[in-house]
Amino acid sequence: MINVIKADGVTEKAFLQKVEERNRSTNDNVSAVVKEIIENVRINGDQAVRDYTIKFDGKAPECFEVSKEVIDEAVRSCDPAFIETLEKAARNIADFHARQKQQSWLTTKDSGVILGQRIRGLARVGLYVPGGTAAYPSSVLMNAIPAKIAGVKELIMVTPPQKDGKPNPDIMAAASIAGVDRVFLMGGAQAVAALAYGTESVPKVDKIVGPGNIYVATAKKLLYGVVDIDMIAGPSEILVLADNTADPKYLAADLMSQAEHDRLASAILVTTSQEMADAAVKELERQVQTLSRKEIIEESLSRFGVIIVCDTMEKAVQMANDLAPEHLEVCCENPLEYVGKLDNAGSVFLGNYSPEPLGDYFAGPNHVLPTSGTARFFSPLSVDSFIKKSSFIYYTNEALQADKDDIIRFANTEGLTAHANSIIVRYEDQ
Repeated sequence: MINVIKADGVTEKAFLQKVEERNRSTNDNVSAVVKEIIENVRINGDQAVRDYTIKFDGKAPECFEVSKEVIDEAVRSCDPAFIETLEKAARNIADFHARQKQQSWLTTKDSGVILGQRIRGLARVGLYVPGGTAAYPSSVLMNAIPAKIAGVKELIMVTPPQKDGKPNPDIMAAASIAGVDRVFLMGGAQAVAALAYGTESVPKVDKIVGPGNIYVATAKKLLYGVVDIDMIAGPSEILVLADNTADPKYLAADLMSQAEHDRLASAILVTTSQEMADAAVKELERQVQTLSRKEIIEESLSRFGVIIVCDTMEKAVQMANDLAPEHLEVCCENPLEYVGKLDNAGSVFLGNYSPEPLGDYFAGPNHVLPTSGTARFFSPLSVDSFIKKSSFIYYTNEALQADKDDIIRFANTEGLTAHANSIIVRYEDQ
């Protein structure tokens, strides 16, 4: 089900290259379909969205927007215990993200110069939430709460209807708790296009966030520039670092927690112990038998899962930094000693009792993370993802006069004489 290899500088690199390449494939057929959908929605608005909804979902709701009464009714139908869990998770997420909030600032100089930066939330953000078997209320919390903390004025959520034409009640509960302002029952690339361009019903947004299938991801990619997006997410991935003190039962369970997402998901264990590697294989074979997504897990592990045995933890850490995984678990005797050594990871989980699902649902840090090695230069979704910054400058006559010769020299050196002239005219009569 999963290969075990000894790191020799060649074998493991060949496998990791295979993992990286799974993210580079593009589907030209999907791109062509999505381009057509986007253009149709841009031109025909609600009618195009309605036609695609009927085509792909079987029927379209009479009104795309979900009323507050329908949302409240859906929330009332939820398990009260689950509502309580959502509220607890929301408090943790809000507490963590509130610490990320930045303030506008200004500074003054003796010359009378005033410089500063103004920070404010985006005016309107669109949140895409999948439906069907991939309905994740946790993603609603993770996307909506930072947006509201950032000061986003209006948060618009789109989500496909269930087969009965009604919204998913768990999704509605999460939206209500997280402070989503408006909800529209629509999905797929057509919903993304509606958010990007606006329709008769759906207001145009400044940014689109949230997960989706390949059609949704492709639409976001193609519309980047028309609107901002959070990131182009690839298949889920986890890398677990383990020494000989780890529990193979935990290691196997955590690897499978990511493998169940997708047949393209990657689950990798890097350990310094051959005995630990062998024990983890046995645990994988034992535990997978009782899991509902057994077939997906087995295919994911056989194609993109691996256990790599390294000579030293130093080599294991270097491998983790090279791979830059979405999720990185450190199941070692002293996990905190590795915090300053692990530079490339979306989120780091330290110790045997900080498994990845803790971050997915409850602890507070965001679970929208960079994938496909992009943790080398991208960061998790945060309050920063929903703000924009403007700088401002105020110079007095005397302050500009003191600096004018340097500015003119810069402009003339770059051959931009109109730039220089903008300064010169202010002082040519003096």
